[in-house]
Amino acid sequence: MENDGIRWISVAGEKHAATLNLVPGNNVYGEKLVKYDGEEYRLWDPFRSKLAGSLKKGLKKMPIQNGTKVLYLGASTGTTVSHVSDIVGNSGIVFAVEPATRVARDLIENVASKRKNVVPVLEDARRPQSYFSVFGKVDVVYCDIAQPDQTDIAIANCNAYLKPGGIMLLLVKTQSIDVTRDPNAVIAQEAKKLEKAGFTIEQILKLEPFDKDHGMIYCFK
Repeated sequence: MENDGIRWISVAGEKHAATLNLVPGNNVYGEKLVKYDGEEYRLWDPFRSKLAGSLKKGLKKMPIQNGTKVLYLGASTGTTVSHVSDIVGNSGIVFAVEPATRVARDLIENVASKRKNVVPVLEDARRPQSYFSVFGKVDVVYCDIAQPDQTDIAIANCNAYLKPGGIMLLLVKTQSIDVTRDPNAVIAQEAKKLEKAGFTIEQILKLEPFDKDHGMIYCFK
């Protein structure tokens, strides 16, 4: 799958997803910079980014495109955020929510300070009403948080910010929800929860070997 900001580039005989670098010459987490068709791309490591892992595992549609407005929950140090920033380009925006101050410092220094389309939001995703810097409705909510009630948190954020017909990409960390149950059963349970909340499930992916006991649910409302 390709969109304007993503290319599949062969390196040493293996195909890698790569994003068009919004900040040429700059890498964020030690990723390789490669030239392709006269442009600079950043190789996107599926072992470091669950969204890259999802692409490798056959994500049918990439809802994040040039100009997309994204609410990103669980931004961490900004590895995946930086690639999302590449894809949405200067006409898009990424509201990057991260509650941990030390981690958010890296996000600000390494990503947001160099990319005008990344707005760091130092808040807890459990309190969407406290995001004073998020304006308007977003096209995509991307949720990657390790909490037992991660799906409920994601739904609350969608209710507050996702536009009608918008897409949610939910990363299900099964070990955070129930360490005793089969990961597939946990993912199915969270999908049911989403359907009950009015979401339509488009695709469910398992992220092994890139992330053990993780699933990605692509859904819309």
